Amino acid sequence: MDLLPTEDQLQISDTVGELFQRVLPKELLRARAVEPDAITREDWATCMETGLLALGVAEDRGGVGLGLAEEALAFREIGRHLAPGPFLSSLLAARIAAEAGDAALYESIVSGETQVGLVVMRPSATFVDGTLAGEVYLLDATAADLVLAVGADGASLIPRTALADVGAVDAIDPGTRLESARADSVRGILDCADPGIRARGLVLAAAILAGVAEACRDAATEHAKTREQFGRPIGVNQAIKHRCADMAVQSDAATSQVFYAAATMDAAYADAAFQAAVAHLVAAHAAIENSQNTVQVHGGMGYTWEHDSHLYVKRARVWASALGLTDDDCELVLSAVVV
Repeated sequence: MDLLPTEDQLQISDTVGELFQRVLPKELLRARAVEPDAITREDWATCMETGLLALGVAEDRGGVGLGLAEEALAFREIGRHLAPGPFLSSLLAARIAAEAGDAALYESIVSGETQVGLVVMRPSATFVDGTLAGEVYLLDATAADLVLAVGADGASLIPRTALADVGAVDAIDPGTRLESARADSVRGILDCADPGIRARGLVLAAAILAGVAEACRDAATEHAKTREQFGRPIGVNQAIKHRCADMAVQSDAATSQVFYAAATMDAAYADAAFQAAVAHLVAAHAAIENSQNTVQVHGGMGYTWEHDSHLYVKRARVWASALGLTDDDCELVLSAVVV
């Protein structure tokens, strides 16, 4: 299996990265920290002009006809650039609508007219046979018309208005909007019985986390090469160079596993669900470790609001838990490694 990206795939990555750099620079995260939405409808519509949400949808369904690997490349750029917005939940929702033959809903989502937030399950919540019940969180759903609930046996698109007691909750990440809500045995308007939709979401979340890990690695190593103390770059010191080397290893492991998992899903391998769970596990660890380490490498400035380091720390924590591993996922992973 060849895991090296092709020129066309690299072009997708570069295009998406340039888009986020131009439309959603990290400075906006601070500027919009207290606003109701982290991304404006105008900026969301601009991002949708690239066809980002249609990359993995079959051509006969109105999509680009590429695979999860290409989607993962694009989502890695979301992590690298800390792009705010409900990209993951909207992409999965667009796929569900396309496969269900709901062309109107699909077009509404991929054009940016309809946003879809993510349901984050709390311990007391349940999602069984397309019915959501209990206390939940809503991630990036403040401007959403629908929310996506994902479970082990499929997913469902639920109108935001069907949920009760929706209220804002403070989020650690200034680029994330979080709300609490209650579902009183709510059924969605569109169900997906494919258990693979959750594995797909895990790979895309892992891609975001891998992007975070890579961005932190790059920022730390660049600072280590240019920041001087006592007339020498701080990177000559073992305490710094070893930390940067560890960050590089973590990043490479995360990125490799993400794209291997994407490739196994595209090829419909029997262990695709296992590889997706491992990708999320490895990428979450890399993002958390690298984001914390980049704060340390940057020293005193790394703790300030004006520096980007804390933004990566917070985004890593959000995506490590937003679509995190369940007990079944952990059992699947452990059953393969414990003898």
